[in-house]
Parts: sequence; C-alpha cells; structure tokens
Amino acid sequence: MIERHVTFDVFPDQAGAFEQFFQEEYRPAMSKMPGFIRADLLQEQETPGRYQMVIRFESGEAAAHWRASAEHQALSPRLKSMYSESHLQVYEVVA
Repeated sequence: MIERHVTFDVFPDQAGAFEQFFQEEYRPAMSKMPGFIRADLLQEQETPGRYQMVIRFESGEAAAHWRASAEHQALSPRLKSMYSESHLQVYEVVA
C-alpha cells in the first residue's frame, strides 16, 4: 500500500474553491478508480493557504493509473489554476 502526500500552496483567493473542488469533483473521481483506498485534504493551522492531500492506493501502479486516467487529465488544469507550488512525497505503508 502506498500513501501520497501532496502539499499545495493555494492562492489566497482560491482556498474555498480548492476545498470545494476537492470534495465535489477531485476525490469523487479518484474514488472510482481501481485500487483507491482513501483521500483526505488537510489545511495547515499555521499557514492557512497550505494544504496537503493525503491519498492512499493499494499500489504504486494503481496510483499511476489514476494519474494517467482521462478523469485526472481533465481535472488537472483546474486544480493547477488554484495553487502556485506543489510538492509530492510518496510513502510505503509499512504498519
């Protein structure tokens, strides 16, 4: 099982839209993919414009399938329009 942590520096005027987009479009599309387990959106307390998506898939291959999917490709431009920077860290879930 893998867990992907993606940190986003969201534009200040896009925070509400970013949260809504994740809840209403991004997570629902991802949840239909084979191997999807869970996705959460976290907001840093000390830096309100910084968010972290925590996404679990059964395998790296399942995560790659999501990223290559038509659904992800269609949603990606809108997501990218709401943040200035992102950073990815991938973990193997060991316990």
